Amino acid sequence: MKLNDVTRGTGLEKHGIVNANLIYWTPPTAVLYEQVVERGEGLVSHLGALAVKTGHYTGRAANEKFIVDEPASREHINWGKVNRPFDAEKFDALYNRMTAYMHGKDLFVQDCFAGASPKHRLPIRVITEKAWHSLFARNMFVKATVEELENHNPEFTVIDMPNFHAVPQVDGTNSETFIIINFARKMVIIGGTSYAGEIKKSIFTVLNYLLPHHSKVMSMHCSANTGGKGDVAVFFGLSGTGKTTLSAAPNRSLIGDDEHGWDDDGVFNFEGGCYAKIINLSKESEPEIYETTRKFGTILENVAIDTISRRIDLNDDSFTENTRASYPLTHIPNIVPSGMGGHPTNVVMLTCDAFGVLPPIARLSPEQAMYHFLSGYTAKVAGTEAGITEPQATFSTCFGAPFMALHPSVYAELLKDKIARHKVNCWLVNTGWSGGAYGVGSRMKIGYSRALVNAALDGTLAAGQFEKDPVFGLDIPKSCSGVPAEVLNPRNVWADKAAYDATAMDLVGRFRKNFEQFKANVSVEVAGVL
Repeated sequence: MKLNDVTRGTGLEKHGIVNANLIYWTPPTAVLYEQVVERGEGLVSHLGALAVKTGHYTGRAANEKFIVDEPASREHINWGKVNRPFDAEKFDALYNRMTAYMHGKDLFVQDCFAGASPKHRLPIRVITEKAWHSLFARNMFVKATVEELENHNPEFTVIDMPNFHAVPQVDGTNSETFIIINFARKMVIIGGTSYAGEIKKSIFTVLNYLLPHHSKVMSMHCSANTGGKGDVAVFFGLSGTGKTTLSAAPNRSLIGDDEHGWDDDGVFNFEGGCYAKIINLSKESEPEIYETTRKFGTILENVAIDTISRRIDLNDDSFTENTRASYPLTHIPNIVPSGMGGHPTNVVMLTCDAFGVLPPIARLSPEQAMYHFLSGYTAKVAGTEAGITEPQATFSTCFGAPFMALHPSVYAELLKDKIARHKVNCWLVNTGWSGGAYGVGSRMKIGYSRALVNAALDGTLAAGQFEKDPVFGLDIPKSCSGVPAEVLNPRNVWADKAAYDATAMDLVGRFRKNFEQFKANVSVEVAGVL
């Protein structure tokens, strides 16, 4: 089959898909734009980005995700609230109905790779019914060359049919929506949701199972960049903590913004693109990301657009606060084209502390690094989700619990070994509140966070003086160029010191309660950090 051919119903039989209508095989961006417009899936904005809506789901449908319970993977999966089992026979029956749904449908196929490293990349195929979802896959995964496409043999396949709905009473799902991973059949099936993030995060979950389990490669929910001397930094963090913002720095080259592996050679990106939150994005604070929203090839999810002028409004949250831009890495000026870097010199763990009691930056011992990696702390604030009226502590182990298929101790042990072997400096950075909790204090200035991270990465922060925080036991720097000294110790900027002490101890209690689940799998030193 020649590339970009539009063919009738051939090539997908190995997946049980027969009698499809037109199949668009790894079409380029221009063809997908034409199809998006022709099919009424989106609008072209005035500077060329594609504006689309995801419908009912404007974020991940976490309660609708399952992993098929089958013998080969059963004993390795960390079953629980995140990784919920799904019956293998139910999967087969649901998939049979799904393939019947595809009869006579136009389908879009992207053959590509997950992983920039030639040693560890996973050949994948993404089959979708929406043209813009195919463009999303083209943006987010690593493109195959013309020669590689001629012999591309996918080892995992994602089949994404948003307009196909499950019948819970028959299929065993929670609702009409489902995201189901089957390691035995090397397949992911998605239905009932148009949120494109499900495609990339399902493959991330697959890599989080395969790489540590089979190859002893550390898989990470992190961004990564490199400095002029080749020094690599990784940034762990949950959504909204600054992972994308702080890694897209003008003085450093971006390796990737969200998902990476760490093997014996160093760090490598899992993806070929970025998926950035862009609500209230400004040209002044985040110029590189801002420019991507004005480029051909970028997908703007749930961003408000004037249907007459075709101008977009990045401050409009009418559809959701979770507005997103999907764009290829080549849209960013400073990138590492190979998607690979050496071993990290610095590991940065990001948190958005809405209680306002953690310092803007602190140096971590190896034991503290393990504690905070397993804790994965950040905080949600009022208005971000229905029912949240005050700051709510959130602990997501490994800074990515929804995507970690194995037990957290597997990832923690790999990270512990690599930090020790490569003598990595570890930092905790709070991009959340200062001077009081949410509603009283103010959000940490991006300029301060950038200055602190820059000083940590170039070595000047470590060379300075530190003081010990008596509550969290953290080493806090006494000074940093570009940041007022009083900001560095959070207690100093609280008007009510007694309120700070009480709030800090309350957060310590939350940390301790959450960490009870890990004590049996860590050393006494790590367990006793807080």
